[in-house]
Amino acid sequence: MQKSGACTRLYFLEDCSFISWPPLIHTKRNPTVSCGRASASPEQPQMAAFGHTFPFYAGPKPTFPTDTTLAVIVAIFLTSLATFIIILPGIRGKMRLFWMLRVVTSLFIGAVILAVNFSSEWSVGQVSTNTSYKAFSSQWISANVGLQIGLGGVNITLTGTPVQQLNETIDYNEEFTWHLGENYAEEYANALEKGLPDPVLYLAEKFTPHSPCGLHGQYRLAGHYTSAMLWSWLSRVAFLCWLLANVMLSMPALVYGGHMLLATGLFQLLGLLFFSTATSLTPPCPLRLGAATLHTHRGPAYWITLTTGLLCVLLGLAMVVAHRMQPHRLKAFFSQSVGEDPVLELNPEEGGLLNPRYRSTTESPEPQDIPLSEASSEAPCEEPDCAL
Repeated sequence: MQKSGACTRLYFLEDCSFISWPPLIHTKRNPTVSCGRASASPEQPQMAAFGHTFPFYAGPKPTFPTDTTLAVIVAIFLTSLATFIIILPGIRGKMRLFWMLRVVTSLFIGAVILAVNFSSEWSVGQVSTNTSYKAFSSQWISANVGLQIGLGGVNITLTGTPVQQLNETIDYNEEFTWHLGENYAEEYANALEKGLPDPVLYLAEKFTPHSPCGLHGQYRLAGHYTSAMLWSWLSRVAFLCWLLANVMLSMPALVYGGHMLLATGLFQLLGLLFFSTATSLTPPCPLRLGAATLHTHRGPAYWITLTTGLLCVLLGLAMVVAHRMQPHRLKAFFSQSVGEDPVLELNPEEGGLLNPRYRSTTESPEPQDIPLSEASSEAPCEEPDCAL
């Protein structure tokens, strides 16, 4: 917005002439129209290049149905899975079943470690209520208010029921972050300047650093240490353990791959412990919206991390026990028994995994040396070709 003289309009000159940007149009106003809040006259030109609207008044921005970071992570792992499925028919026999289990499990664990770190659904809450719409207004709306708290910020949604109320489309989705290098208080100040609805500003204010609720400190602390256990630019503990587990499971050191898989699960569970402890340091802050109260609970990201951590721990323990009890079958499962154990014979027609046959020493007797008799060795050679 720019001011010129008494006109408070976009790019209006003192003579009420209108200048657009890009400089495509320069139109004189009707002299009978004042420089106040004048409505658009029929003589006002239209700009077909911008959809018959002036570029100053932007239309609704296109929205992506999900978080772009999560979409990229899922796309990468689905591409890897599709690539493996393409080459899967080239694996012989029943070996492809074991390959499928190993690859799908490994990709699932890696995708979860990355996706939950960027998810905003560690703590979630939603309530339907009648609440005020904007400040200094007595108008109320009926809407669904949602709150999603992640490791790096908070996401607030406001959807009217119905969406069209008060001659407006009530459908808001605002994000406020507290990542390293981000200023939550500045983002909240920008939201105040935008004039966002009251429910969004009310919930965002509860997470400001100076709020008496203390939600900013506890969730920022919980997100920092939980992200350090899973994935962060400094540590990446669980993710690195997952990478080392995949490398070692492709080598003869299977027991160390089991140890790394066990460590992957333990670090995930440790991150959950940090999150639960930090978020329970202070009593819950009441979030009242109209006549209703919004309560938060553990979200899908928390429970899927718990499930994946327990899965990694169980698989790691199973590999350690199998290495103690049945090392040959463990090697056969990972296709590492061929050429390493002379006692274990694998059936190549079955993929070399499901039908191991153990041969006893009686079935393969050692070659015996038959000594020549002294009489045959001392017998004179009478034939002419004997000397040759």
